Amino acid sequence: MIRHGQTDWNAEERLQGQQDITLNDLGRSQATRNGETLLARIGSAASYDFVSSPLSRTRETMERLRTAMGLDPTQYRTDERLVELSFGDWEGHTLEEVASVAPDRLQARIEQKWSFIPPGSSAESYEILSWRVGAWLRSLNGPTICVTHGGVVRSVFRLVGNVSEDEAATMTIPQDKILQIDPGARTLHWFGSETTG
Repeated sequence: MIRHGQTDWNAEERLQGQQDITLNDLGRSQATRNGETLLARIGSAASYDFVSSPLSRTRETMERLRTAMGLDPTQYRTDERLVELSFGDWEGHTLEEVASVAPDRLQARIEQKWSFIPPGSSAESYEILSWRVGAWLRSLNGPTICVTHGGVVRSVFRLVGNVSEDEAATMTIPQDKILQIDPGARTLHWFGSETTG
């Protein structure tokens, strides 16, 4: 499982959610580097299913990753269940901006981040996100390489790694590493090299 490469909104610490924001130059290099790392780690990818969130930042990450692995960049599928959680009306804003207009709501999020639902009809909590991520995990039937979003990876840590809600909701999810998951053994392990930028 790989988080998409960096976008300008990531760099600006904006709540991105389901907004379709493209990779920046660092994000493109992260995606290529993750593909090179993955190729060195697994060798042949013949037995793997490749699946991505349908948002452009994850699709471009997947296509750059597959190119770096010497594979046809277009031969993968997408799954709506892998889309990032929706931050509702807060999407596009920094937490500092949210604090200036809704300090009480932001404090509520800090206190109960896993279950907090931002304002807006489409908004989700991490708990709600984990329901669709759990359904996706149960649908897997073999080795899979997945490109997705930070919230989805947090859900996997909660569902597979059984980390606490607080830890899952606040943990850092790198964009320059690959998460190896063994659902049967309930183990998760990061590999790859960090980049700066």
